[in-house]
Order: sequence, then structure tokens, then C-alpha cells
Amino acid sequence: MKSKKQWLEEDYAKKTEAYPERSYPFRNLSDIEADPVYTPDDVADFDVDEKLGHPGEFPYTRGVQSSMYRGRLWTMRQFAGFGSAEQTNERFKKLLSAGQMGLSTAFDLPTLMGYDSDHAFSVGEVGKCGVAVSSLADMEVLFDGIDVEKVSTSMTINSPANAIWAMYIANAEKKGADPKRLQGTLQNDILKEFIAQKEYIYPPEPSVKLVIDTFEWGPQYVPKWNFISVSGYHIREAGSTGVQELAFTLADGIHYVRKALERGLDVDEFAPRISFFFNVHNDFFEEIAKFRAARRIWAKQMRDVYGAKNPKSWMLRTHAQTAGVSLTAQQPLVNVARVAIQALAGVLGGTNSLHTDSYDEALSLPTEEAAKIALRTQQVIAYETGVASTVDPLAGSYYLESLTDEMERECLAYFEQIDALGGVEKAIDIGFFAQEIGDASYQQQKEIDSKERIIVGVNEFVDDSADPEILLVDPEVVRIQQDRLDKVRSERDAKQVELALKTLREAAVNGNNTMPAFMMCAHAYCTLGEQMDVLREVYGVYEEPVFI
Repeated sequence: MKSKKQWLEEDYAKKTEAYPERSYPFRNLSDIEADPVYTPDDVADFDVDEKLGHPGEFPYTRGVQSSMYRGRLWTMRQFAGFGSAEQTNERFKKLLSAGQMGLSTAFDLPTLMGYDSDHAFSVGEVGKCGVAVSSLADMEVLFDGIDVEKVSTSMTINSPANAIWAMYIANAEKKGADPKRLQGTLQNDILKEFIAQKEYIYPPEPSVKLVIDTFEWGPQYVPKWNFISVSGYHIREAGSTGVQELAFTLADGIHYVRKALERGLDVDEFAPRISFFFNVHNDFFEEIAKFRAARRIWAKQMRDVYGAKNPKSWMLRTHAQTAGVSLTAQQPLVNVARVAIQALAGVLGGTNSLHTDSYDEALSLPTEEAAKIALRTQQVIAYETGVASTVDPLAGSYYLESLTDEMERECLAYFEQIDALGGVEKAIDIGFFAQEIGDASYQQQKEIDSKERIIVGVNEFVDDSADPEILLVDPEVVRIQQDRLDKVRSERDAKQVELALKTLREAAVNGNNTMPAFMMCAHAYCTLGEQMDVLREVYGVYEEPVFI
């Protein structure tokens, strides 16, 4: 058999004379060049035991469970939330009846920023990008008729995560549920807010302190809950490359581990409840390699650097979502194909949970029909394609293993860069992440503008197809929220509210764990805005520096 070098110089070179290579770049979205062919020469030093192993075994490149999807399919968890708690509750029930396996809750912008629905800053945003939740009363309606002990619930909430989580737990307790049986995930990753999404309230240091409060409190009171989902999704949506998403996400996760260890927590008590959340973008093999590299890097860091002894601490478990930023308002039905390919990459990459975007999300919140098609896309992959029949079916691919190695190498190089700057919080302060993501986003847009990269329906293959019907949020939601807030404020025990907010203030001022106080606030029907205002007074409000 000829060597790769011989084949390229002899056979391949002759063919490209007759058929010149396309001008389209043979580089993935992380700017890693793809060779024309991959052979054993590209993995000559590949140690199968060190880099692959078996599924369910260190370093978990091939997946965190031995049987993977043969034993249990990934959780099909469609992101849902809009308008009032009543409307979202209805959507939840329809998704569950359509075969969805877990709930994923989207909150509106006022909730994400810690304001009540009737605050002046909430005008025009109530219920628009998610469900409005201002107190335990909203949470009671949101999960009315849903057995919270039997359904796993994910909540995409960050700065107000402690308060919203406490409301969820308080609602479960009022319904007679045992908190130790509750399962779900709190996004709760504030570092990626400073890096990418910008939905922060307090400065980085106290914000991270609130996260570590959940690390300390969670294993004792809600042991089956994942109290953080370290999120690369928003980093990628902001314009990063796949390598940057991988590196910055894992660096954030490691920062939380370091802070928890500084507090004196046992790594093997909190690490098994850390989960991750990655984007699944358009470059098929890059995305598969990213998931495999992420598991391997995390396993090595947790075992070899941070001394975790429990194998569950080494396992990177992840939710994934197809790339919203890749969806186009032009020819939106083409997004069905994009989502299917991205979802397939997520499955072949070994994700544990998956959300598939709806084809109309570049235009509005998903309609019920579009959300159902997105769920059916996962079901077709699961039951009709055969990809779930064997674990990690692409293992051993010369290209995939080479690409996985390269993404790991570039990720570790970023780790060194971040540490040299003084760590994640220091890198945020000096604008490192903003610069890196901004440069990557600019480069990608230049390639699209010049047609170096083709986006179907945007810079090539354009037509004037009509837009589908879109979902409009009923403005009546504002009145519903105002009425419920008025009722809560008039019927609750004012002395309990005062005591709960005072307890929260004292915990924040004294540096104590805030979760017991947040639980008091939830049961007392303190509003979200009241609780966040207490912490605004104690911690201050963060303003991002201007970088020139």
C-alpha cells in the first residue's frame, strides 16, 4: 500500500489537474484544515487504550455509559416557555404527550435579569422570550398537573438561579414531593454570561460565590439534581469557533471546581452533579470530535489534576442543542435539514440529552407545529436510522480521531493562555474572551460576505419563498402577571416576607450560604425582584468595562 505522501503526490495530484479543487475552503469552522484523505499515517502514534478505551470507561471518549443508547436513548428535552405560566404549562403537557422525555424551561428577559413583571424595565418584554416567573405563585401554575418527582426539569436561568431553583423546590414541597427525589438541571453558569450572553446582575466574584452556594447545599438537600450546566452554547452563539467553545466552556467548569475546592468542599461530593451544555453547529465532523474531546479532557483534568477518586466525577455529561445562530429567516423550511444534520452529529458525538431547534426560530418563538416537527426529528434519528444500535460507531475513523486529537491540543493551548492571564475572572476583566470571540465572529462573517463559505438561501441559492405563520405572544400576559403579583402581595404574610428578606441580606453580607435564605423567601412568596434587589444592594451591579 502506498504511503499517504506517495498517493498525494502521484494519484491525487494528477486528478486535481483534471478536476481542480473547489474554491470552497476545506477548513472547518475552527479553521482546522481537512486533508484530502486520512490514513493510518495520521494516527501512527494513536494509543487506543490511552485515548479511546471502552465506552463507559476512562477517559470516556466513547461515551460515559457502557451501553449508551442501546440501554437508554438520550433524553429528548425540547426547550419551551413563552407568555404566562398557564400558556407554558399547556405547551409542557403537549410536548410530554408527544413523547418528550424531560422538560426544559425558558424564562423571559425580566426574569433572567431579576425583575418582576411589573417593573419599569420589564415593559415590552414580559413573556416574549420565555415564561414570566415573578414568585412561587407563578411556579405553582407553571407545573400544575405535572408530577415533578417523575419528570426531569431543566431551567435556563443564571443570575437569579438560586431564587428560581428555590421556588421550584418549594413548589415541589408544597405538593408533597420529596426534594431528594427531584431530578433536573439548573443552568446557573454565570461565567458564560460575562463571556458571551451578558445577562449578569452582580460582579463576577459574588456571582460565582452564589454558584458555589448551590454546589455546597445541593448534594445534601437535592442530591439527584445537577446544580450547574456549564454552558458553551451561548459562547458559540456569540460567534466563537468550535475550539473556543470547547476551551472556554471547560475552563469555566474548571474555575468552578477550583472555587469549590477553595471553600473546602470535597471534589467527589460536588463534581458528579456538574453537567455541561454544548452547541451543535453545521460542521458535522467538527461537532462530533468536540464532544469526544470534551469528555477526554474533562476526565483527565478531574482525575489527574484535581484528584477526584470517584469515576462519576470524571464523567462529562452533557445536554446539547442545535445551533440557533445557524438558522436562517430566509427559506426557513431549509432549517429542518440543518437541524436534522446537527442533531445527528450530537447523537454520534454521544450527547446525553438533546434539544432540536424549530425551523421558525429565526422568525419568532416556535409555533406548536414547528416544535412538534423538531421533536419528531429526534425520534426519526432514534428509531429509524440505526445510529443508536452501536456505541460510538465512528470510533477509529482516521479523520475523526485525528480531528479529536487536534481539538484537544488546541483546547489545552487555550487553558495555558487563560492561566497565564491569571485565570477566567481576570481574563474576563481584561476583555480576552470578548476579543477572541469577536475576532472569530468577524472572520466567519467575512467568509460569508465573500461567498468563501456558502449559506444556502442567504448568499447562494436565494429565492423569495414566503415566511410561515409565526407565534405572537398575547399582550394579555402582562395583565395576567400583574393580577397574580397583586394577589400575592395582598395575601402573603408581610412579617414572613420581611424576615425572609432580612435573612437573605444577612447571609449575603456575612458570606454565608444563601440557599437556606432563598428557600425561606420562596415559601414566604417574596417576589424575584425583591430578592434580587437585596443582593443588588449588598453586591452592587456589574458594568462591563469598555475595551478599545
